[in-house]
Amino acid sequence: MGTPSPGPRRRRRARPSRRGRLLRAALVRAVIADGTAAGASRSTARTGFAGPGTVSSPAAPAPSPVSGPASVSSDGAGVEAVADRAALPAAAMRSVAVPEGAAVSVSVLGLDSGQVAGYGDGTFETACIVKTDILAALLLRAQDAGRRLTAQERAYATAMIENSDNGSASALWRSIGGAGGLNAANRRFGLTATAGGDGPLWGLTRTTSADQLTLLRQVFGDGPLLSTASRAYLQELMGRIADGQDWGVSAAADGSAWALKNGWLPRGTTGLWVVNSIGRVTAGGDDCLVAALSHGNATKEAGVSLVEESARAAVSVVTAPTASAPPSAPPSAPPSVSGSSVSGAG
Repeated sequence: MGTPSPGPRRRRRARPSRRGRLLRAALVRAVIADGTAAGASRSTARTGFAGPGTVSSPAAPAPSPVSGPASVSSDGAGVEAVADRAALPAAAMRSVAVPEGAAVSVSVLGLDSGQVAGYGDGTFETACIVKTDILAALLLRAQDAGRRLTAQERAYATAMIENSDNGSASALWRSIGGAGGLNAANRRFGLTATAGGDGPLWGLTRTTSADQLTLLRQVFGDGPLLSTASRAYLQELMGRIADGQDWGVSAAADGSAWALKNGWLPRGTTGLWVVNSIGRVTAGGDDCLVAALSHGNATKEAGVSLVEESARAAVSVVTAPTASAPPSAPPSAPPSVSGSSVSGAG
């Protein structure tokens, strides 16, 4: 889940977040159900993030679609416009090749467009993306106590986020009170489906992409809990990820404007990989928050490819200039995997 000591890193400073965007977001839910005899996809517009399950390979049983009321678009254009835009996630996700036995869930918010899209609501192990949550919980505890982080805490935080150092994460996990402290902070942050790992096993914290999007809104939005200084500190560290660990949701950015934390973990019982990525990217002139979670991957590289393709697909939906009809065919070739291979976990 990381390296025992810091390595070389490429420093990229996270861009300041845009204010006043989040309150006007109207949640648009698109649930994709693959696995029909013809391999067709179905989508259902729904308010919020409730859905039948993760997007998985066509070999998996197809979940039943969930019906629900049509939501109102963020610009007030009405149900017809929402119906048009709700078709976009289905078309976008059809371009993502989900390997047999793997599953993926992705949630995205366009801070400028106010559009939210999500695929799947399954629960996933966090691996090292929980390190963002650990630092957010530590900063909240420090604020409650009316103090700044100590020099040692800041050293741990830097190594934990920028280099995914596991020893530093374990030290801060103990500082926040382990799973109990994380869960208490998350209740205040608004996470409802995240549970800290048992004992010292912070990497086995379980979460959903919707909850991770809620956490990102605390870090990059204007939430009342984390102070401006605390948010800026977290954003800065997530914008200075070490070389070789900067894959993931950054693949959806149209330049170097991103801030992220990735996680990767081979499960000892199955040998299959958990690969996750969360963060903020800029694409099409819009700042987007993205959480892409996956498990059941045969290799780390396959997981990286899956979360990158899913992030691109989700971001393309919320940055679409109009609620137009979806493209008729997916790209002729899947995107390539970026980032170098790293053994072990992160």
